[in-house]
Formats: sequence, structure tokens, C-alpha cells
Amino acid sequence: MSDHPDDAKPILFLIGHQPAVLEVLRSDLERRFTNDCRIVCAYTPDEGLAVLRELAARNEPVALLIADHGMPEMTGVEFLARAHALHPSAKRILLVERDYTAANPIVPAMMLGQIDYHLVKPWFPEHGLYPAVSGFLANWAGARETSFKMFQVVGPERSSRSHEIRDLLTRFSTPFAFHDERSDAGRRLLLESCSDEACRQGARLPLMVRHDGRVLVEPTDSDIVEAVGGGTRIGSDVYDVVIVGAGPAGLAAAVYAASEGLETIVLEQNISGGQAGSSSRIRNFPGFTWGISGHDFAYRVCEQAWLFGANLVFTQKATAIRVSGDDRIVRVRDGREVAARAVILATGVHWRRLGIPRLEALIGRGVFYGAAGSEARALQGRDVCVVGAGNSAGQAAAHLARHAASVTLLVRGDSLARSMSSYLIRELGQMANVTIRLGVELIDGEGDGSLDALTIRDRTTGATERIATPALFVM
Repeated sequence: MSDHPDDAKPILFLIGHQPAVLEVLRSDLERRFTNDCRIVCAYTPDEGLAVLRELAARNEPVALLIADHGMPEMTGVEFLARAHALHPSAKRILLVERDYTAANPIVPAMMLGQIDYHLVKPWFPEHGLYPAVSGFLANWAGARETSFKMFQVVGPERSSRSHEIRDLLTRFSTPFAFHDERSDAGRRLLLESCSDEACRQGARLPLMVRHDGRVLVEPTDSDIVEAVGGGTRIGSDVYDVVIVGAGPAGLAAAVYAASEGLETIVLEQNISGGQAGSSSRIRNFPGFTWGISGHDFAYRVCEQAWLFGANLVFTQKATAIRVSGDDRIVRVRDGREVAARAVILATGVHWRRLGIPRLEALIGRGVFYGAAGSEARALQGRDVCVVGAGNSAGQAAAHLARHAASVTLLVRGDSLARSMSSYLIRELGQMANVTIRLGVELIDGEGDGSLDALTIRDRTTGATERIATPALFVM
């Protein structure tokens, strides 16, 4: 690596066959981003790939790949595919002519997961280019590992509770590091942070150490939410409206109710986002041109509702409702009650359980209902399975495929078309490490303490097959 200070800056890589267009784009980007980024240009695909190979060899961080689709030697989409293989963490941006028809190359490219974003010609620096590129860079930075960890977590790696805590922190978009209790880092944290011998010996786990030194031993979900900064107490106010459930529907209701001046409280038995909160990428919500992760969506809508004055209360399950005069009284799990003039039930869904005893016994130890986001990085280079045929299953498979060696999608029906969006079907079809098995059902599993393998049955022939895998995600 060079000692030149600019080498540490993320690189914006531009390629196009029209020098005048590329120079204008470079000039516009330099005016805003030159202090934080280094801009590199190429004018032919061969030149561009050679430069990118050299940058990869020097381990220099390429943040954005911006390619003009109209290059005569190779389309922008084709170039981005080859460039992304050299710099897999870079965000892919296709530069296209302004054309709001389905024939525009960005439409199939987005559907097939071949690009992350797009820019149009002509661009307007202050209103179009700068906000978009700032957002692209922020998403690139957010996807990279950060040195700051809000929590250090110690526990048995394959335990159900360890999985629940990882999932909770992931859905709160909270940076953390997890250490198995038997690792050197895990043992060191136990010795340094525990105040009693039982904790130091690993008898009271999981253990969480916040960045400011606060220690949580065997924390409840409420303890963790409060440590992150979320609310868990309902208070004693009388509200205009109680909303039960903080998925997309409940959060949208909270935004609208609070924005109209209604005293609003949201009760959620877990944390915000619902089923959408575990999705790696949501593209069919209005206003999110390039899609948004379920974590980011839940965070944004919670902040929006809170800024309008809504009270968001997590880890409080509503257990009963009764009428008292003009009020509706909602009771929560710990026996406390909240009164309101109206109640909105936005309870969402529960996962349909497999009902297979040997797999149910391994929940959190290789078998997961949802939660692909929190476990994906831990499955680097492994062969994993997903059960389901809806969008959540498709999004989970696509997300896992970025980390796992292979992903097998197990589908009971004979087609995905009836239950999955076409863009997802096409995206999965383009992924070399994703296999879709139609017409099969999961009948058993095996593993001593953690999942080792699944047994599936062909619904037409009755033939059974064993699939070795350390992880099953049920959608």
C-alpha cells in the first residue's frame, strides 16, 4: 500500500466512452466530494478493469462504481458485473439517458439485482447528483464493518438466547461484537466485567458490556431496549389512540394519528418493523426508489412518529382489552393498563411453525424463523437452506447468497409465480449460488446441539433426500 494520504480515501470510479460527459461528471463530483473521496476515471472497459484490478491488488477501497450504459465495447451492466467481482463491497451505479419507459436498461437491471442505483443524464448537481451520491456513499459506509461497537456480547454461540440477542441488536441497527464464551475475547470480557464468581465462570450468560462500561448480566429484552435508548414504559397518561403493533401498518397509523395532534401510544411486544423489519431489502414501498432495508425503514418511521409526538413502547405485549365508559382499556403483560378513546389493532402475522420436533428443538441453534439478517455474516462460506415461497423468503435467500457458499430455497409448490414478486424471481434466477427446489417438503432434521442436516421429500415421487446444512431459515 502507498503511504500517500489519499490512498485511504474511498474511491469513486467513473467509466464512460464520452470524454466530455465524463469530465463534467468528474468536475461536478470533485466540487462536493474531493475532500472525502478520490475520483478515478477510465474511458474503455479494458482500461477500467485493469485499473480496478490494480486497486484490488493494493486493497484500496472502491465505494462507488459509476458506469455509462452506452459504451460500444461493453454495456454498463456487463462492466459493473465484472467490476463488482473485483470489488464486491462497492455500490453499482448505472449512468443512463433520461427515459421513463420500461425499455430503459435500469428497469431489468434493478429487477435482476445487477445494479444498486442509477443516475440520469443530464443531471442537476445540487438537486439530483449530490443528494443521490451522498446517499450512495452513506449506504456503502453503513454496510462496512465499523470499529465502534455499542455492545460486546458474550454467550454460547449456538444458544437460542444468544441468537435472540443478536437478532434484537441487528433489528435495532446497533453495532455489536459477539464472542463465544470459550473464545479468548469472551473469557477476557467475563473476567474483566463480572462482579461475581458465577458470572466469571460463565454460569450467568449472556453477558453484555456497553461501550461506556455498563454491564448487563442475563439481560431481558426490556433491559436491552432500554440500554439502546428505546422506551419500555407505558406511563399513566390517557391517550386518544392506542396502536397495538409496530409493523409497517402500526407505524404508519402512528405517523398519521400523531401528525393530526392525537395523543398516540404504540405498544409492541418485540421491537419495531414487524415482518418487514427482517427484510434485507424492500423495493415496493412508495418513495424508496432503490429500496430500503427493513431495519432502516423501521428506524425512519419510528423517528418520524416520535417527532410528531407518538409514544413508542417496546417489549410490551397487549394481553386484554375492555371498555370503561368512553374509554378502551388495554392491559399489557405486566398487568399495567393504558386508556384511550380508540384502539387500532395492527398485530401483523406470526410465523407458521414447522411442527417437526427435532427442528423445533434446534430453534436459535441453526433453525431460525425469519432473522436472516442477523445471522448472514456468521454463515460465510457455508451451505444454507431457506423454506418459503413468498417475498420474505426470496429476500432472505438473496441476502444470504452474498455471504453463504450456497443457498437452497425449499418450496412446497410447483411455482414461485403465485407468491413471489417477479423481480425477486428474476434476481434469484441470476444468482449462481442459489438453487430453487420446487415440489418438496421438509419432513425432518438432525443435529446434536445444533443443526447438521435436513431431510426433504419429493411431493410427487415420495423420494427422500438428506441435505447437509448448518442453518435453516423458515419464512
